[in-house]
Amino acid sequence: MTKDAQPFIPFILKLAAAFIIFAGMFVAACVFGAAEVTVRDVWLAITSNASGEKISIIREIRLPREIAAIFVGAALSVSGAIMQGMTRNPLADPGLLGLTAGANAALAITLVLVPSANYIGILFACFIGAAIGAGMVFGIGAMKKGGFSPIRIVLAGAAVSAFLFAIAEGTGIYFKISKDVSLWTAGGLVGTSWTQLQMIVPVISAGILVSLFLSRQLTILSLNEEVAVGLGQNTTQIKIILFILVTLLAGAAVALVGNMAFIGLMVPHIVRAIVGTDYRFILPMSALTGATFMLLADTLGRTINAPYETPVAAIIAGMGLPFFLFIVHKGGKAFS
Repeated sequence: MTKDAQPFIPFILKLAAAFIIFAGMFVAACVFGAAEVTVRDVWLAITSNASGEKISIIREIRLPREIAAIFVGAALSVSGAIMQGMTRNPLADPGLLGLTAGANAALAITLVLVPSANYIGILFACFIGAAIGAGMVFGIGAMKKGGFSPIRIVLAGAAVSAFLFAIAEGTGIYFKISKDVSLWTAGGLVGTSWTQLQMIVPVISAGILVSLFLSRQLTILSLNEEVAVGLGQNTTQIKIILFILVTLLAGAAVALVGNMAFIGLMVPHIVRAIVGTDYRFILPMSALTGATFMLLADTLGRTINAPYETPVAAIIAGMGLPFFLFIVHKGGKAFS
């Protein structure tokens, strides 16, 4: 009996347990904060037409913020899982491989060239930037035989990310829009509106749904590309589709909350320890776990030093960096 089989607890029970934890975290995220509200207030805000100061706080500030946290956490976790499976690289993460840096640079350039750009224009620019950033990393990795080794890809990602972040910062300083760029790239959920969610949520939902349909092909691809070809898979076509999905998911997340590294690295590793190496199980569990993790990080950011905000990106980096070093130390096999 292999470890990955995990026969004692059916996947549906694990998923149900993860959903219960997620639901509890969502309620906690809506309740805790600078303004004191109760679970009853949250229930009334969601299910009734009741009015009042607390109800308004929940509907107009906390609900859009926590829904954004859910979809951003799910998007980054699923995109990280896809990247790790597609490249067979345990250190792959949208924030480490140039996607978020590319989206940030594209966002800064867009604010300069098209200062009147609406949210759709910024979203589109983030998609293009994410694709360019990832393309540069994988292009550098492909320049030398054996270039797709985990460490080389991470080094290329660090170099490209530093370069693209420098472009974003330099653009902001030169054109005197640093404040605008920082508001986008700082990494947070403050000020998320229902209008933004109406544009972002369909993109992320569609990306996750398509990835679930390709989960079986991703599982085979993650094991061995020669086996995938032998089983009749068009690996090039599948990789292109998966790359587009990762770009859409990471680009949408950056357009909504800015730079947010390490979620896409941590969550898939944790999930593999729970459900094994089959991506039919990894992807849905990653979406749910990533959403829960992001809700937790946002709640901590609002409550650690209330009524002041602690940057969510700083909280995630504080947890993610030790995890990253641990994975590197274990050769990427700590939870596999």
